[in-house]
Amino acid sequence: MRELWRQMGSLMATVVFMYTIFERFFPSSFRDRLQAYAQKVANHFNPYIQITFPEFSGERLKKSEAYNAIQIYLSANSSQRAKKLKAEVVKDSQSPLVLSMDDNEEITDEFQGVKVWWSAKKVSSNPQRYNPFSYYDSSDEKRFYKLTFHRSYRDIITMSYIKHVLEEGKEIELTNRQLKLYTNNPSSGGYGYKQSKWSHIVFEHPASFETLAMDQKRKEDILKDLTKFKKGKEYYSKIGKAWKRGYLLYGPPGTGKSTMIAAIAKFMNYDVYDLELTAVKDNTELKKLLIETPSKSITVIEDIDCSLDLTGQRKKKKEEVENEEQKDPMRKNEEESSKSSKVTLSGLLNFIDGIWSACGGERIIIFTTNYVEKLDPALIRRGRMDKHIEMSYCCFDAFKVLAKNYLAVESHLLFGRIGTLLKETEMSPADVAENLMPKSEDEDVETCLENLINALEKNKEENANKKEEEEAEENFEEEKAEEESTQNKEINREKGRRRRTERVGRGESQRRIYSE
Repeated sequence: MRELWRQMGSLMATVVFMYTIFERFFPSSFRDRLQAYAQKVANHFNPYIQITFPEFSGERLKKSEAYNAIQIYLSANSSQRAKKLKAEVVKDSQSPLVLSMDDNEEITDEFQGVKVWWSAKKVSSNPQRYNPFSYYDSSDEKRFYKLTFHRSYRDIITMSYIKHVLEEGKEIELTNRQLKLYTNNPSSGGYGYKQSKWSHIVFEHPASFETLAMDQKRKEDILKDLTKFKKGKEYYSKIGKAWKRGYLLYGPPGTGKSTMIAAIAKFMNYDVYDLELTAVKDNTELKKLLIETPSKSITVIEDIDCSLDLTGQRKKKKEEVENEEQKDPMRKNEEESSKSSKVTLSGLLNFIDGIWSACGGERIIIFTTNYVEKLDPALIRRGRMDKHIEMSYCCFDAFKVLAKNYLAVESHLLFGRIGTLLKETEMSPADVAENLMPKSEDEDVETCLENLINALEKNKEENANKKEEEEAEENFEEEKAEEESTQNKEINREKGRRRRTERVGRGESQRRIYSE
């Protein structure tokens, strides 16, 4: 036994010595060619085929959907087979503790009597840069799944099995997933390509179209539009248009624009990406955020008229181009650096429907604003914001929804009076809901409805007084303008008399001179 170990040690030392000589004295081109031939010979005798699925695709710009689907599929099948597992706690899920295969672990799977092997790999392209004390992963690390199977089953694996895995993974994700609300991280302080540009929390907004205070016909119209969009993959492909849709929600404050977004997300089962433009450094950063936004998502820019100065930029450039050229270069650089964001209207337009906007499918973009007239027409034209939805003041249909939500009543003797007042005055759904909400245990349904009636009557009286004041102010301005006009006419007449008198005086003096 000792002799055997001695021979094994000698053989290993010889192999290491020969490999060192090979690496040091033979040129790299020769080594690469020799390794390629050696790989060919090994493949000739190796009956197994390997397929890798990397975590990132497209030069690490976007996380692979195939990798994500495989990860979910294996998580559902690896907990009973793998020996090394990773655990993740998912709040309010059907499976609170999700187990997945750890790195460098391997499990087997079977499909139609064919046995395959899955392994999770993690490699570093530059091991010298590895820092064991760093909290963040090295940007040179690459993760991928490797599928191994016998070459005689190539057609079954490539034609059927991989498709089965991807479909099963997506179905499991839709069954167990939770809606998430994302916000973009500040542009500074990145940690390589793996540092996500989005942070998220679980989206647990209770709003739905059933509880949304809105006219029933308009609500049904929006639901039909969303359903048509969700089933429109082939239609959008046929007409040659990116599979996305834009919605503009506009109206006074408190009319339910944010609630509408939550209801759309819940109905479509899409994650919400709340884009804060002031935290975006420039147009390039905006494109990177778009790349990391997946399909089946809603990108929201709330109060877009207040986010950045995106209105009137064309006019400003025409009027101030000469002043910009005459500015001191140092002062100009200071002004540019002081701006928190350099996102332009052109960059935002390209974000919505430019070439990069087609890098994913089944996306919804929503803008909200209180003052639609302030927005640049190019920003909200059809094709960018395909559907304009006015979120108006509370109508009787909306009131009935709120009464059912807050008081659990569908009819009451006071409903007629409330319906009449809603036609005569304007009140937002938020204000109506606040008056309907019981403030103590002593307040019953009738008390809350009477509170709403009092608020509507007070609002009606205030609006009438305000209207009278505005009319009085307008009349005063008109009378003032008429008075000023009359005074100007008298002044002009007096000036005319003086000119005529002066001309007559000059004529008489000239006649005396001629007569003399």
